[in-house]
Amino acid sequence: MMNAAIQTRIAQLQIVKAKVLAALRKGENYELKTELNSEYKERRKEAVRRVIANMTVGKDVSGLFTDVLKNMHTDDLESKKLIYLYLINYAKTQPDLVILAINTFVKDAEDSNPLIRALAIRTMGCLQVQEVLDYLCDPLRKCLSDSNPYVRKTAVLCVAKVYDLNRGIADENGFVEAVRNALGDVNMMVVSNAMSALAEMNSMGGDVWRLEPQIVSRLLTAVNECVEWGQIAILEALIEYEPRDEKEAENICERLLPRLQHANGSVVLTTVRLLLKYERYVKRADLLAQFAKKMVPPLITLLSSEPEIQFVALRNINIILQRRPRLLSKEIRVFFCKYNDPIYVKYEKVDVLVRICSERNSEPLLNELKEYAKEVDVDFVSCAVNAIGRLAIRFEAAAERAIAVLEELVQMKVDYCVQTCVVVLCDILRRYPGRFEAVVTTLCEHADYINAPEARAAYLWALGEYSEHIPSVASLLGAAVDSLLEEEDACVQLALVNACVKYFLKQPQRAQALVLRALQTASEKCANPDVRDRAYIYWRLLSADPSAARTVVLAEKPPVRPENSSLPEPLLEELVNELGCVSSVLQQPARQFVYARTERAGVPRGDAATTADYDTQAAVDATPGADAAEGEPELLISF
Repeated sequence: MMNAAIQTRIAQLQIVKAKVLAALRKGENYELKTELNSEYKERRKEAVRRVIANMTVGKDVSGLFTDVLKNMHTDDLESKKLIYLYLINYAKTQPDLVILAINTFVKDAEDSNPLIRALAIRTMGCLQVQEVLDYLCDPLRKCLSDSNPYVRKTAVLCVAKVYDLNRGIADENGFVEAVRNALGDVNMMVVSNAMSALAEMNSMGGDVWRLEPQIVSRLLTAVNECVEWGQIAILEALIEYEPRDEKEAENICERLLPRLQHANGSVVLTTVRLLLKYERYVKRADLLAQFAKKMVPPLITLLSSEPEIQFVALRNINIILQRRPRLLSKEIRVFFCKYNDPIYVKYEKVDVLVRICSERNSEPLLNELKEYAKEVDVDFVSCAVNAIGRLAIRFEAAAERAIAVLEELVQMKVDYCVQTCVVVLCDILRRYPGRFEAVVTTLCEHADYINAPEARAAYLWALGEYSEHIPSVASLLGAAVDSLLEEEDACVQLALVNACVKYFLKQPQRAQALVLRALQTASEKCANPDVRDRAYIYWRLLSADPSAARTVVLAEKPPVRPENSSLPEPLLEELVNELGCVSSVLQQPARQFVYARTERAGVPRGDAATTADYDTQAAVDATPGADAAEGEPELLISF
């Protein structure tokens, strides 16, 4: 009864709270409505600010639409911008009331102030209401030929919005042709915006424009005078152009080189993307060497930026290095981790370091990785130790030094470091069979610190594989067999059974009792069926034909091969063409997560994006595609 009374009281309080909040909201909107209709200009302006503030935080102020609309007739530019912002936000829910603002829009489009003219035409284009289009055509036509370049550059972008809403109206009124003509405008800001508008209209499925040699020359001239956003738009458009011959490709590359010195990282990466594309047409080795030399300093400079920019730069550099492996081979020290680098930057730096390393500079890198392996971050220590193993497997000359570094790390007896070191050491032993057997002695001396399942399985493999070199192998394996049933992981139990059988086949007289005890325990008392089956197979094989057992168990295994961390060639080419974009950071093609491109690629919207089989050896995992609203524009975000 007491609990029921308390719950009833809580429900009543919640109802009261909801009513109070509703009254407060109603009261606030009523107050704003009063202020918007005030006879004092400053009070109306402040009311508009409060309306936009409420709208920004998600409050519903659509009920004030007509009251806000009344304040459009003002000469104050700040108020006008806020009111236009309000109209854009609520135009789709109140399309009939938006028509009431048309006269003000048309009037503002002919205002003497170019900022107001541009603001009016931009807002009319952003409303995305079919009823507004009929009233937009005449003001837009005038703005496309306006004397002020700021108005013209706004108008050409508005054409793309009109084209998206109604292509027929855009063609009938000659707007598309006007945008094409704007490529010859004297103002480079207008040229870059016209370029963006045409590219956007092309992406909507229209074939409104194609690059021609004379236009390319014009754009290469314009790119030097544009702001960074305009430069990016022009450079993005040049990606689609195929040069007619080698001479034209050389000319384009030489004219692009100054863009590498730009302070904006996106301009730099887009320029690198173009150079990587056009250098395919260049045959002269001296020019290719010059282009490579020019690309290095700007890429290095990006690593002096904020951590987020560094991460993006490193992801892109990773792709570039797969295309040009020796590009940054002399700059290895630039990628050394700093103490204050975020962990995600450190991971990328280690990956790049391993990629650009050569036999000549492997020793300083191994020394650097050894320092990383002494840090306190468990995951980063594992990353550093694995990098040491990758270098040892990749370069035979570095294997001996890598072994020494790993032994030193094992002797530090840091638990989480020892586990990874044991696994990596066993991989190196498999890579170079018959060498470095002495390292197994170090593992035996530190057996008490090996407790992770994967590490214990690797350690037991080493005991069985090199049992003839270990004087105390019988006692070590015997202790392991005694605790066989206590092992929770099946991989450790299987490795122990394998090690005992190997030891028996190499030294039958000394290991007979041990292998019998191990097989009996595994087959009769072990709960895991895989371990029991393995023990039965070994028992019957040893009983029936010991020589056959020797052939099977002690067969020569293929050595571990260097890890291939490169992307499949078709995917790499696709990502090189999208360098500097989100796809290069995710290392997935844009067609997998940009919906318009996904549909053109034949992947249904909302289904899991799947990567095509680039070749029979390599496939790339894809992330699930997300649901999207109808009409969502295709966007490829550049950094």
